[in-house]
Amino acid sequence: MTDSALVWFRRDLRDYDHAALYHAVKTHARVYCAFVFDTEILDALECRADRRIEFIRESVVELDGRLRDRGGRLIVRHGRARIEIPRLALELAVSAVYANHDYEPLAVDRDAEVEHHLRGAGIEFRHFKDQVIFERSEVLTQGGRPFTVFTPYRNAWLKKLTPFHVQSYPVAHYAGRLAPPPFDTALPSLEELGFQRTNLGMLALPCGMSGARILFDDFVERIDEYKMRRDYPAAKGPSYLSVHLRFGTISPRELVAFAIHRGGQGADSWLSELIWRDFYHMILDHFPHVVAQSFRPEFDALEWEDAPDLFAAWCDGRTGYPLVDAAMRQLNQTGYMHNRLRMVSASFLTKDLGIDWRLGERYFARQLNDYDLAANNGGWQWAASTGCDAQPYFRIFNPITQSEKFDSAGEFIRRYVPELAACSAKQIHAPWRMGGDEQHAAGVAIGRDYPLPIVDHALARGRTLERFGRIRKL
Repeated sequence: MTDSALVWFRRDLRDYDHAALYHAVKTHARVYCAFVFDTEILDALECRADRRIEFIRESVVELDGRLRDRGGRLIVRHGRARIEIPRLALELAVSAVYANHDYEPLAVDRDAEVEHHLRGAGIEFRHFKDQVIFERSEVLTQGGRPFTVFTPYRNAWLKKLTPFHVQSYPVAHYAGRLAPPPFDTALPSLEELGFQRTNLGMLALPCGMSGARILFDDFVERIDEYKMRRDYPAAKGPSYLSVHLRFGTISPRELVAFAIHRGGQGADSWLSELIWRDFYHMILDHFPHVVAQSFRPEFDALEWEDAPDLFAAWCDGRTGYPLVDAAMRQLNQTGYMHNRLRMVSASFLTKDLGIDWRLGERYFARQLNDYDLAANNGGWQWAASTGCDAQPYFRIFNPITQSEKFDSAGEFIRRYVPELAACSAKQIHAPWRMGGDEQHAAGVAIGRDYPLPIVDHALARGRTLERFGRIRKL
């Protein structure tokens, strides 16, 4: 057993069922733990009041407390991780640095540079699979190629799954090997990181491992209704664990194991959503060009509209289509958007307004608490019909019928578009159809208090079919 090692926490902010931490404490007599607020990422953020940074910091505080309970401590640095981790490894005189895989191109490049510096100093860099069940080339077609269609991927994924793949890493067995650093260290405040407090504390989003446990325990009580309720934004249907999966405050192995053991339509439907995470991470790994280009290269020739005013109206929730506007206002106010509404709003931007999916993807990347490059990119390319296993271009969500079907009483719309609160369930989905007397009775003047539709859906649908039709001819 070698003497000491350093575990580098990234998007895995928990002290249990943690692959890198387990292998480190099992192998070394003394294990230090570190987290870096990476300025390479933070400096690129436009808003200084970012809920994600506050969520991460609160989760880091809890992780530090849990490590202290086990005799260790979390060393927190603020700087470029490419520099800070090799420097810290030398400072601690460790023989190895442990971390879990990260699949985003910037992270892959960062890790390669860190490994280069570490090996140059005679320090090993050991990394492990942790945030997905199957990664990279673990699930391939019979021809040895990556899947590009979800359903056969899911079938192969389920066929390959064994109890070993969801087995927990028993970190607690070796917790006595966690050690505090031989120097003073303090957690920087949010303000010292250059950020401001947000409305995170007012939202139903508890942070850290304890917050994840609260949400998971709540979801367990209603998972059997998940399939029936998941598409209705006014209902309490989703698990609300996406941000915790994103930052690793809960174990994906634990969730998959629970879904398999529970069984039933609700758990099976939820398991499919967890498999989608693996699918999109696999796509990103095999096809990194999707970060900036269409998965299907021919669609890079699509002629998108140059319409900054329309894009701004979409961002602000001023399109005149109540369900779309409610979705965008929910995103702007809370950092969360219901999954059904992500599809509806993305379809509206790309198919009704004809605006490049990349603009919408970047806006979601700035706003979403649970922003994950692989899933966000995959979802946007699905809606835009440019990605793998994408929605066919001729299937275009009608924002009115989607509203009538999934928010029939207008409950969700009223929550985020209070201008329409007095409209009836029949009127609220297309309020511009109300006559003058009806508008007066509802206390709203369409075109003044709430905007008229910025585009006619039927005409926009025709333009989208023409746009994709030109590509088909080519």
